[in-house]
Amino acid sequence: MNKVENGLFISVDYKGTLQNGDVFDTSHGRQPLEVKVGAGQLITGFENELMEMSLNEKKTFTLEPEAAYGQRNGSLTQNFPRADIPPELNPRVGMTIGMHTPEGQQIPAKIVHLDDEKVTLDMNHPLAGESLTFEIEVVGISDTPTQAPSGCGCGCDCSPDSC
Repeated sequence: MNKVENGLFISVDYKGTLQNGDVFDTSHGRQPLEVKVGAGQLITGFENELMEMSLNEKKTFTLEPEAAYGQRNGSLTQNFPRADIPPELNPRVGMTIGMHTPEGQQIPAKIVHLDDEKVTLDMNHPLAGESLTFEIEVVGISDTPTQAPSGCGCGCDCSPDSC
């Protein structure tokens, strides 16, 4: 197992930056990201760049929005009655809240406008419309997972007890 292939578990150290140089995510200072290649756990462009990399190989690449989180979609910014937001939430502009799809999936929504009658929520992924640059290093390739599952499985950085 010298190369990244579908079905293998890979561990990768990474740093993701925006065009302005701001770091939006990194594995530095914590355990490397481990995923099963081909299982839909990564954005398409990131996974495509990993394919055929070797153990300990390093690479830097930039993904345009279409290969990452897509372009911003104006239809994903919608108004809701203020009464639909629980008052104990103490909503404010810039706050991200969890919304549930009809299928029960939780998605983040950012409050972009708030008044006495309505709340405007932006449900685009926070990185939609952004070109993303990654510096990565493949630090493990295995037939089986090497790390215990963490988090709640919703894609956030929360602990299982907080969801």
